[in-house]
Amino acid sequence: MLSTAPEYQITWEKLPEDFVLDNELLNDINQPLLAAALTESLEIAGKLPDNSLTTTNYGICATVNQKMVVKAPDWAYVTNITVSRQEVKRSYTPQLHGDIPVIVMEFLSDTEGSEYSIKPTYPPGKWFFYEQILEVPNYIIFEPDSGEIEVYQLDDSKRYHLQKPDANNRFWIAQMELFLGVWEGNRENRTGYWLRWWDENDSLLLWGSEKAERLAAQLRAAGIEPEV
Repeated sequence: MLSTAPEYQITWEKLPEDFVLDNELLNDINQPLLAAALTESLEIAGKLPDNSLTTTNYGICATVNQKMVVKAPDWAYVTNITVSRQEVKRSYTPQLHGDIPVIVMEFLSDTEGSEYSIKPTYPPGKWFFYEQILEVPNYIIFEPDSGEIEVYQLDDSKRYHLQKPDANNRFWIAQMELFLGVWEGNRENRTGYWLRWWDENDSLLLWGSEKAERLAAQLRAAGIEPEV
């Protein structure tokens, strides 16, 4: 499949078997926890259809001017894949494997600033790749230590614009029909800031441990001691 953008030829091809992926270890222990928490609450709430896909530090590919580009956002969500999951190996190629991700996230862990790179030459910066090549509708940059969140959404001019939160300090992600916001608390021995989902009725999408605690409280209120 082929599409064109000004001065760029973009094709969607499978990652070559001999392509060497960046094997750098994650430099922040919090990143996998943050990503897993986002996915778990979606799954428990029934917000992950069988044909959807979430990725964590997993390569998303495009071929730009005949050169393969791979970026691995800390978390991403694809509403629809059109091939079997067995075919999505080592990387995900939009248009070839399914839809463009509707949201990508980067969790800041250093001061390098690569998340803001608009470098257009090869290899292009992350911002440029998500905005100009993939045209991902929602780009999230989250600072776990401070709880600061930046939500950028693609406008009609195909440029990212910083969004303002609503009265509850949350952001509406239209493609997911959910609000995204920051929550402070404890999970898996980590106390700090987390990204959480809320539905259109302002109900928090729960993690498994929270759902179990709520059920236990309801049983106790009914005079039933839950089994441990």
